[in-house]
Amino acid sequence: QLQACGGGLVQAGGSLRLSCAASGRTSSIYVMGWFRQAPEKEREFVSHITSGGRTNYADSVKGRFTISRDNAKNTVYLQMDNLKPEDTAVYYCAAKWPTDSLFDIWGQGTLVTVSS
Repeated sequence: QLQACGGGLVQAGGSLRLSCAASGRTSSIYVMGWFRQAPEKEREFVSHITSGGRTNYADSVKGRFTISRDNAKNTVYLQMDNLKPEDTAVYYCAAKWPTDSLFDIWGQGTLVTVSS
């Protein structure tokens, strides 16, 4: 299971750090990712990180968000800086086996609201 937390209300330009703790049958080999879904929009990819620390970001968050992981704690983080109102969404963490194409393990979402 994945448990995400850290969401909240922040003013534009502010920062938040999301955390996602994995429990149960977990492996540091899993690719961990963050997705988000804004009101009345489809869920979209935000970032992912491999077990070796290779990262990838959506263009909309590059330079503002930083993903990291602590394999000893089975936790992945998303540091979000210079937040914009358009970052308002429910953020979900997810995991997949490295050879899988789709993320198939999902946590519950955590709401991030950025006020202008």
